[in-house]
Amino acid sequence: MGEATVGYPVKWPHPVMAVGALIDGIERRWNHGVARRAKGVALLLVLIVTAGGVGWAIEHVAGGSLGFALAVIAGSTGLAQRSLNDHVVAVAEPLAAGDLPGARHGVARIVGRDTDRLAEAGVATAAIESLAESFCDGVVMPAFWYALLGLPGLFAAKAISTADSLVGHRTERLEAFGWASARADDLIAFVPARLSGALIALAGRGGWRIMVRDARRHASPNAGWPEAAMAGALGRRLGGSVTYDGEPAPRPVIGEGPPPAAADLYRALTVYRRACLLLWLIAGAFAWGR
Repeated sequence: MGEATVGYPVKWPHPVMAVGALIDGIERRWNHGVARRAKGVALLLVLIVTAGGVGWAIEHVAGGSLGFALAVIAGSTGLAQRSLNDHVVAVAEPLAAGDLPGARHGVARIVGRDTDRLAEAGVATAAIESLAESFCDGVVMPAFWYALLGLPGLFAAKAISTADSLVGHRTERLEAFGWASARADDLIAFVPARLSGALIALAGRGGWRIMVRDARRHASPNAGWPEAAMAGALGRRLGGSVTYDGEPAPRPVIGEGPPPAAADLYRALTVYRRACLLLWLIAGAFAWGR
């Protein structure tokens, strides 16, 4: 829980940066010519073996109290509870103060959609959707694989997630090369996404009906579960059309009620913090049971 309390030291290079640099270097060297999908599969295998191997080495080579300390520190790098909270607070505070340009600047750091013309409801919607989806990707998913397979599972899962974010896009250059990374990310997030939705519904004391009804409306096979649960817990409407690089991107509406406002962003943060606490209670019970 160290990352949740104090966050990741901003002056330390994060391991994800190293993974990103590796992916970028391989993509520039391999993503050309023929057999791009096969090369993308090879990239995925390199990442899993490398990241999993580093995790295995920390767990089994260091040994003793030093090894345990390294495992705890290394494990905390795979979670993003505090940093996610802080990024969303950086949107909520200016939005509540009526500083719409400041809120747009803050939300632009956590979403990919165009933000320069978003009204209050659009900024709040974007931030709440990012908070719910990132609860799965940045907290529950790595914790799930850490509990299941230890540091090798955590590191491999984070490497796959990073590859999906960098090359798993349906662009002319990346669609074939990033296919394996995108499919692998869907696979490793399948159970965590549904667990995330359940935790949000429990923490928000509601949202089950909307989650079950609307989760599959989302374009992603996984992101719809935590987002629909959050929409239901807040009694607000998420989704709807947005733009990316000026191009409209139609999306279905998720949830019921009015669109969210600044106050709802703080409510979403409260639900998120409670969901994180529930996750750690479950993790503690799991560890005690073992």
